[in-house]
Amino acid sequence: MNILKWALLVALAAAVSAPFCRPVVAQGFVDVLDTPAQTSSHAQHGLLVGLASAGERLVAVGRRGHILYSDDRGQHWQQASVPVSSDLVAVHFPSVSHGWAVGHDGVVLHSADGGASWQRQFDGRQVGPAMLNHYQSLSRDNPDDEILAALIREAERMTAEGADKPFLDVWFENERVGYIVGAFNLIFRTEDGGRSWIPWMERTENSSALNLYAIRPAGGELYIAGEQGLLLRLDRASGRFRASPTPYAGSFFGILDKPGVALVFGLRGNVFRSVDGGASWSPIETGLPVSITAGTQLPDGRLVLLSQAGHLLLSSDDGASFQLQPRVAMAPVAAAQAVGPAGLVLVGMRGTRQLSVQ
Repeated sequence: MNILKWALLVALAAAVSAPFCRPVVAQGFVDVLDTPAQTSSHAQHGLLVGLASAGERLVAVGRRGHILYSDDRGQHWQQASVPVSSDLVAVHFPSVSHGWAVGHDGVVLHSADGGASWQRQFDGRQVGPAMLNHYQSLSRDNPDDEILAALIREAERMTAEGADKPFLDVWFENERVGYIVGAFNLIFRTEDGGRSWIPWMERTENSSALNLYAIRPAGGELYIAGEQGLLLRLDRASGRFRASPTPYAGSFFGILDKPGVALVFGLRGNVFRSVDGGASWSPIETGLPVSITAGTQLPDGRLVLLSQAGHLLLSSDDGASFQLQPRVAMAPVAAAQAVGPAGLVLVGMRGTRQLSVQ
């Protein structure tokens, strides 16, 4: 069983938790984790889900392991060399050179050349054993800990099932310290640039093992957004992600940052704002009945939100209010990046697009 990241079915955002079955293994089958992404002249126009900046370069990731990069603000794209053909759903660069991409089959890729080429660091075949080794080690010193016992059972199950759990987002504090999050409360942390990954499932206040869709800093705090209104905030003193209650019980898909301000957005046009480090959240009226699926900040400080139907919302007051703009996106948007003084590059079901914002 698997979970498609919301943006992979962005036009059906309410169905993010639909089951997904891995292909039946037939004679001659080669796992997508062992199959390099195919070069395609149509990759720029296919399904792309994640987008990040590596300095002045833009890097987009999507279906079948396709990764594209552009050095001219999205006008032209080149396809990167990728060792897997798993669907990729998120990408992040903490520096110009080093970046990470994650996706289905528990895949984690690393680039050291600004996204032109990629190497596999971790995948779903390693997730279960990594969890099992870690929690068995912790359990030796805490034999009566029921949480650790449950995590050992979960690790045994995942080891038996194989590589079928997706990572849905990635964020790195710097070139060494980073996090990956995914379905069913999957969360790992690295302190050595991804050479080793340590499970953090026991460090989240997520007893129902809800899906984790996004991890990003906002307003000086580090948050994880998930399904059923789940919002977690890192308590750095204890090294735990603690619940940050919001008045909404639907899924959150993204997090938007501005100094002193945190925004979370998700299903049915819901947006919530905090100016007190996540202690309280206020609803922001968008006037939209459809899901908000992407957000970014323009160089002039204005905040941008985009919907699964292509609506564009702008805020000039740090997210306290948003105004609906003329419908210029015209298609589902999975991710957005600001380019130039008032430009956007968008990715989604129709590949890459450029957009000017007034």
